Amino acid sequence: LVDKINAEPGMSAFLVRKRDLKIDHWDRMERARRANADLFVSVHADAVEDRRAYGSSVYALSLKGASDEAARRLANRENAALIGDVQLGEKEPVLASVLMDLSQNATINASIDIGEAVLKRMGRVNRLHRRTVQQAGFIVLKSPDVPSILVETAYISNPEEQGRHTAQAHWRGEGQAVYQGVGDHSLANVPVDALFAQRSNSGQVVPRLLTYTIAAGDTLREIAERRRVSLRALRREIRIRGDRIRVGQVLRIPTGG
Repeated sequence: LVDKINAEPGMSAFLVRKRDLKIDHWDRMERARRANADLFVSVHADAVEDRRAYGSSVYALSLKGASDEAARRLANRENAALIGDVQLGEKEPVLASVLMDLSQNATINASIDIGEAVLKRMGRVNRLHRRTVQQAGFIVLKSPDVPSILVETAYISNPEEQGRHTAQAHWRGEGQAVYQGVGDHSLANVPVDALFAQRSNSGQVVPRLLTYTIAAGDTLREIAERRRVSLRALRREIRIRGDRIRVGQVLRIPTGG
């Protein structure tokens, strides 16, 4: 997943840990914030006593979890963390509370949107445990200003799913699904200026070309809609007249035009 993100123009990945080292859940979240992350993704494999449980899930923070975190941060005013570029500890209590609520509401909404994009992709490589983004008070999701999702790839307590997870192709497919889900959301919400390369010598703004790898279930029309480009322009760029595409095919996506 990290390799795919780092290969994408305009995106880079930061690992909270690079080896099998136990890091406190609070510290994982804060490490992401210190790295100025635009998105925090926590990837897991679930396990329960019921061996029949199966499927992938995606979680965002619950409102209860957000309220608990807001209370914790606001109560510790002398060490109140920055929310965006605002130091809450310097604000009056009521104003600090309002700023915290605004930041957390926006963060949760963005997290749910990203989670839905990832869940849609996960459903193409694995059965889903829940077909909608779930919300819970997981500690790693409690950053007030960094959209955060937790991905449960599958249940390794289920013998069938555990068996599939020993296959490299399967978990590579899951990594691809998370990457594509994040990409789907990012390209749909990218600032307009980010879609353009530098100006040419003549002063003309030159559109940047992004790439996209075809996954199972994709259609050319759906790709065009997600990337906010006309089907005609997409066909012209990839030089095909019909709609036939194949899994694994890499398309160049015109943007900004």
